[in-house]
Amino acid sequence: MEIRGALVLRKRQVLILFVLLGLSQARPESVPYSVAEETEIGSLVANLARDLGLGVEELSSREARVVCDDNEKHLHLDLLTGDLLINDKLDREEMCGSTEPCVMHFQMVLENPLQFFQAELHIKDINDHSPTFLDNEIVIKISESTAIGTTFLMESAQDLDVGSNSLQNYTVSPNSHFYIKIQDSDDGKIYPELVLHRALDHEEEPELRLTLVALDGGNPPRSGTTLVLIKVLDINDNAPEFPQRLYEVQVPENAPVGSWIITVSAKDLDAGNYGKILYTFFHASEDIRKTFEINPISAEVHLRSQLDFEVVQSYTINIQATDGGGLSEECTLLVKVIDTNDNPPEVIISSITKIIPENAAETLVALFSVRDQDSGENGRIICSIQEDLPFFLKPTFKNFFTLVSDKALDREERAEYNITISVTDMGTPRLKTEHNITVLVSDVNDNAPAFTQTSYTLWVRENNSPALHIGSVSATDSDAGANAQVTYSLLPPPDPLLPLASLVSINPDNGHLFALTSLDHEALRAFEFRVGATDRGSPALSSQALVRVLVADANDNAPFVLYPLQNASAPCTELVPRAAEPGYLVTKVVAVDGDAGQNAWLSYQLLKATEPGLFGVWAHNGEVRTARLLLSERDAPKQRLVVLVKDNGEPPLSASVTLHVLLVDGFSQPYLPPPEAEAAAAAPADPLTVYLVVALASVSSLFLFSVLVFVAVRLCRRGGAGSAGRCPVPEGHFPGHLVDVSGTGTLSQSYQYEVCLMGGPGTNEFKFLKPIIPDLPVQDSGRHIGENENFRNSFGLNLQ
Repeated sequence: MEIRGALVLRKRQVLILFVLLGLSQARPESVPYSVAEETEIGSLVANLARDLGLGVEELSSREARVVCDDNEKHLHLDLLTGDLLINDKLDREEMCGSTEPCVMHFQMVLENPLQFFQAELHIKDINDHSPTFLDNEIVIKISESTAIGTTFLMESAQDLDVGSNSLQNYTVSPNSHFYIKIQDSDDGKIYPELVLHRALDHEEEPELRLTLVALDGGNPPRSGTTLVLIKVLDINDNAPEFPQRLYEVQVPENAPVGSWIITVSAKDLDAGNYGKILYTFFHASEDIRKTFEINPISAEVHLRSQLDFEVVQSYTINIQATDGGGLSEECTLLVKVIDTNDNPPEVIISSITKIIPENAAETLVALFSVRDQDSGENGRIICSIQEDLPFFLKPTFKNFFTLVSDKALDREERAEYNITISVTDMGTPRLKTEHNITVLVSDVNDNAPAFTQTSYTLWVRENNSPALHIGSVSATDSDAGANAQVTYSLLPPPDPLLPLASLVSINPDNGHLFALTSLDHEALRAFEFRVGATDRGSPALSSQALVRVLVADANDNAPFVLYPLQNASAPCTELVPRAAEPGYLVTKVVAVDGDAGQNAWLSYQLLKATEPGLFGVWAHNGEVRTARLLLSERDAPKQRLVVLVKDNGEPPLSASVTLHVLLVDGFSQPYLPPPEAEAAAAAPADPLTVYLVVALASVSSLFLFSVLVFVAVRLCRRGGAGSAGRCPVPEGHFPGHLVDVSGTGTLSQSYQYEVCLMGGPGTNEFKFLKPIIPDLPVQDSGRHIGENENFRNSFGLNLQ
């Protein structure tokens, strides 16, 4: 009883020591919880939300989750209630072995912002394992001369449970020779010793069979048994003896199977069979027997299976040497496993975001942890990613890292990133692990549509058919999806008087422009408007481009004769003196063409004449001049001339005018000088003559101008048909728009002239009076026609 009381007291002291050590190592920030092993799945451990002062809604919004250190899903966090539940059955012996207390560390991770709460779960042992003996039979050889009270070491039982559920006691079946004595070891375990209570007699009883029972402290207690076979030997008075009690050896964990570890040998002074020694492992666990083996004769220890420093760092092996007489001696072999860099680093992804918007800065892409099961420099880790990427690694808690974008990304510049997380340890050789993450950049509507040109110039020929496709505009958007779908529209013109909606339309899908009506160059030569391109993003972005439409002229207007008028009430008769020299200016046909460009270039020709060869028409200016002297009596006094006016279009259009010429005698100014005479008159003359001519011309001109004004006023006041020497003056505007072509003899569309011929004793010159409408500037951006001075001043005479 005293022995048992002492044992109980020592057990309590050891337990109190372990508890104090555990409390001294506990981190103040850790939250401790406890649960019994083999607890059913779904059982409640605790309410983490309440313990940590968090709201249940905060758990869901911040994506709370529980991460165990071994990355196994032992626990489950219910985000609706904040309860921490058992996710699988916990086996304390599998997780911690003989370590006590059995603590599983875990963290609760919260995001937005990132926050960690460290906690630990103590797994309590239950009595779910019975003590077991590794050998079904223990053989002990005892000399018959052994003294009473001699103790014999017995093979101990193994119990995977700990604490009060572990191995607590041994008993032996009733017999008259032996009883069991419990022996405590330095590691807190108990070992049975068989004590000789009564002397043995080989001749009386050569063998004894006993049953050794091992009991644990559970409620109810579990037990295990083994057979003890005692062989009584003759006298052997010398036991084996080792040179040293402790042997130490270091073995690298990558040593090949079968490697020699050490040789331990003992000596026995006895001779014969009593001096023969057999070596065995004593009090060796199953793990030791699987890992090492000893030659029973030579005492060489060899490696039986591969070592792993990350699992077991050292082995303590008890070796027993037994001679032929049954005497034995023990020594201890301490095998220290040396770590080698045989474990590559590991990357454990906790969360990942594979699609991030392009305009978000410092976005969390991934949360991961790294670990290396090696130790020392072999377990030291360096984590990195490529340097040319807009991402960076940020250490957070313990071995956790976050992968965060460095700045706002641009999908149009790069839509996909392949990120390689490289984890390298510092061992020799260095081991490296890479984990690839593909991040896609989602599009944001940050690019407005862009036209291929800032302005477009389109040509369309007048008199087009309605709904004619006249051109296209095109815009592109560098965004994607709906953000890149472009819709075209017409913008309100700056000129509110321009009926743009009735002139053109645009296809909203492809930007094709159509003329809605037939355009008229003479009415509208050019117009411009703006086109808008809008994408379908939110908010929508747009841009504009200027479109200028130029209406090309078609030859759709025939020449129009301004003088002489053909619709007058009385025909206009021209008077020509018979004494007129060749080249005398009879009259001038004035015509205009509403078209533009070469379609408005006019030419004149004499189509019919009463006396062919008597008159000619200058082709470029329409002047009708005499071709020869009019002295012949055969020349009829009344001449009828038909002049054809033709434009240069394709096909050409024409108009004709009829002239009546009356040959008379007695003009005070018989003729106008022909161009050759005018050129001769322009030759240098004597200065005195010039002065006299200028003075005389000035006086005569003043007098003549006064007379002409008086006669003109009198003639213009008369209505209806007048005398033969009078020409009617048109009243009102000429119809249509008249186009000016330099050098063709036509008049500008902004001019209308009053034409009058002076009769009677006056001159036969044409007097082109002032225009009756002012000169207004006309924009004509679609036509640029140069003037050739030589061509304008040269005239061709058209005779028939």
